[in-house]
Amino acid sequence: MHASGARIRAGTDHLLSFAGQPAVAIQAGASVLSDPVDMAVPALADLAISLYLPGKVAVSSVHGSGMETAFIMPGDVGASLDLAAAKQDDSRYFLTDVEVVPDRPAQTLVVLGDSIADGVGSGNDRNARWPDLLAARLQANPALASIAVINAGIAGNRLLSDAVEPFVGPSALSRLQRDALDKPGVRWILVHEGINDIATATLLRRPQDQVKAAQLIEGMKTVAARAHAQGIRIGVGTLLPYEGTKQFYSAAAETERQAVNAWIRTSGAFDAVLDFDLALRDPAHPGRLRPTFDSGDHLHPNEAGYRLMAETIDLNIFER
Repeated sequence: MHASGARIRAGTDHLLSFAGQPAVAIQAGASVLSDPVDMAVPALADLAISLYLPGKVAVSSVHGSGMETAFIMPGDVGASLDLAAAKQDDSRYFLTDVEVVPDRPAQTLVVLGDSIADGVGSGNDRNARWPDLLAARLQANPALASIAVINAGIAGNRLLSDAVEPFVGPSALSRLQRDALDKPGVRWILVHEGINDIATATLLRRPQDQVKAAQLIEGMKTVAARAHAQGIRIGVGTLLPYEGTKQFYSAAAETERQAVNAWIRTSGAFDAVLDFDLALRDPAHPGRLRPTFDSGDHLHPNEAGYRLMAETIDLNIFER
């Protein structure tokens, strides 16, 4: 259990094993799940997980915008209570999932998104992303406290296309099965993707990156259909305004964003619509974030904006 800073809570450390062994070699492109650990994990608890790499290893899996501090030191210091002298980073390396067995029947909500789901614009180590705040709202409601929230946000992610600099990760369409549909106990998905697809027309010149609203809409229809085919309810968030950004914005791209949002609000393709755009836009200038919710880059909300996004979500959609 994490205590604070670089410290873990004394008496809570557990040694992981893999098929009974303390070490494991992972083949290229593969993943490995550890043996179970007998450890009580309260809801919303912070875990500290240490990995020791005995030799120089290239980073093969990284969550760039982890919004949490990682502590990196030479040597095998995984059992240390305090890594105060460590180098600090704000990315997560190698670790992709922690699976927790519930002590009562539970269901899972997956947020499939980009940097806005990732919490860019909030502070590190504050758990102030909107999925974090939604999880806290669910925990505060006894009727909904058995719902687990998985944040599958990747900063720089696109709905339709895989990574090409400066965009990151496999497309939401290609990772939908792995990151959402196959998660244990998944009952709901909330998808908030598309603004990076629209921005490609401003940043990139390849023909395949000149994405229009009609293409995004077809991609969203595909996501909804695949979720419904597995009996999973799915909601969608309207795309936030981003006028004022230095590289991403253009009047033509704004036209595409407005068209996508109009379709989201009226199509009925999803089980729920989360109108983030309406909640956070500036009434005096609807193409921009309201200044009180702007982190400063005119694209990502600040913590107050993320709080409002979480509060915008009608919890009745989960009760139904």
